[in-house]
Amino acid sequence: MSLIDPRAIIDPSAKLADDVVVGPWSIIGADVEIGEGSVIASHVVLKGPTKIGKHNRIFQFSTVGDDTPDLKYQGEATRLVIGDHNVIREGVTIHRGTVQDRSETTIGDHNLIMAYAHVGHDSVIGNHCILVNNTALAGHVRVDDWAILSGFTLVHQHCHIGAHSFSGMGTAIGKDVPAYVTVFGNPAEARSMNFEGMRRRGFSAEAITALRRAYKIVYRQGLTVEQAMLALAELSVEFPEVAVFRDSVQASTRGITR
Repeated sequence: MSLIDPRAIIDPSAKLADDVVVGPWSIIGADVEIGEGSVIASHVVLKGPTKIGKHNRIFQFSTVGDDTPDLKYQGEATRLVIGDHNVIREGVTIHRGTVQDRSETTIGDHNLIMAYAHVGHDSVIGNHCILVNNTALAGHVRVDDWAILSGFTLVHQHCHIGAHSFSGMGTAIGKDVPAYVTVFGNPAEARSMNFEGMRRRGFSAEAITALRRAYKIVYRQGLTVEQAMLALAELSVEFPEVAVFRDSVQASTRGITR
């Protein structure tokens, strides 16, 4: 019995593993590759060049791998690469890259992208991230591992969302969010760190205490970023988790959310 519904439309150049399931009225275009164990629901549109890894689920009415509406895009051959074990819920839109940047939009493994979220061109999403309903990433956004963006979060282009960070619902992010930091509001403001997320992921009590201290150094002592980085130097050597936080602040190009 075929796992591809006869009402689906599959381009002859598309490459699907033998056990890929495709629902009715889905369209899979040229230069699309889908790995084993993946399930494509009904009414999904997949365009290429797009490579989708193993054991992904894409729900109905999603459009994945389409051209970006960026006015600089002139039909160049760009890519979308999606890793393994991702869940892409209803109505999600994900665009391929542009030659002005990486020529590729990249999504890692074990991510949950919930209904009506948008991932813009040239964005990079790491692993174990959650984009809650109606979250929208403009082009060139980077989201590091384990970040959670709550519903209706908006992220400006070229922003960097650090690992294990968290945004509250309706947050508008226009600057970089350092690793572990929790932000809320429009415009986004730093409120604390994602300590509950750290506990759930097995961070030690000592590491959490060190990160709490690091947060106060950067956000509560009235220091410049340069002064705060110097103050964090010794703590970063003792705790790798603090080094991740410090590095994410130092690497910021748009300025950090305060």
